[in-house]
Amino acid sequence: MSSILHQNTLESEAIYIFREVVAQFENPVLLFSGGKDSITLVRLAQKAFYPAKIPFPLMHIDTGHNFPETIHFRDQLVEELGLNLIVRKVQDDIDNGVSIEEKGKYSSRNSLQTNTLLNAIEEFKFDACIGGARRDEEKARAKERIFSIRNDFGEWDEKNQRPEVFDMLNGRIDIGQNVRVFPISNWTELDVWSYIDSENIEIPSIYFAHEREIFERDGLIWTASEYVYKEDHEVTENRRVRFRTVGDITCTAAVESKADSVQKIIQEVRDSAISERGARIDDKRSEAAMETRKQQGYF
Repeated sequence: MSSILHQNTLESEAIYIFREVVAQFENPVLLFSGGKDSITLVRLAQKAFYPAKIPFPLMHIDTGHNFPETIHFRDQLVEELGLNLIVRKVQDDIDNGVSIEEKGKYSSRNSLQTNTLLNAIEEFKFDACIGGARRDEEKARAKERIFSIRNDFGEWDEKNQRPEVFDMLNGRIDIGQNVRVFPISNWTELDVWSYIDSENIEIPSIYFAHEREIFERDGLIWTASEYVYKEDHEVTENRRVRFRTVGDITCTAAVESKADSVQKIIQEVRDSAISERGARIDDKRSEAAMETRKQQGYF
């Protein structure tokens, strides 16, 4: 019973946050990756505004190096729910000379999303960008408020944040500023999976154990893909894996797993000794990798 009450409390908080966004901002958008957290946000937004449709668009910053399963699911979900999806592509910024593609062993387009995101915010004049980041994922994200202010350059100052006492959310911003909003900031990975289970939410097949061609590097399981740099001595093999978190294919490692259902995933998460971000290759570039990206305007 206590777990049910806790879950309902989190859902109520998230719904309250969604409604505050619509009440306080003129032009919000939901940042959608096709991952479990953004899918959960869509369900919460549906509940927050039912029986009306979700009153803001979804936006995907597409690196061009995504898992095909995720893109297929994204398009299917948008079509089924009749949602407005905006897609802006990192490849376009590379072609236009705005972003420079990385080369070499650990090259990834993940950090290049920042320019594309900031350009899209400016293009559509979004004043609030809703995302699925959670405090339990990573120490930099643990520092952020639910309403997280970005300056007119899209930068985040971790030392200059507004207090959020008694759930009072202050969305007042100056011209040029915008806010990143995190409705499930107080949720854990286990909370998300429990909610997906209780709500019977469909998710991409990539989250379940499946056979995939992989290779090992630095103690991590990398996907064998045309987008992922692989040295000649690195041998590929087929192994039964799944993904705990889904991002750009070049920075998302797999984990060995037999979990082929949501219930088995929940048990696996309970038994795990590391966080889901332990399988994110981009977080391992430095101790402050995520915080540095956020300061520069990253989601």
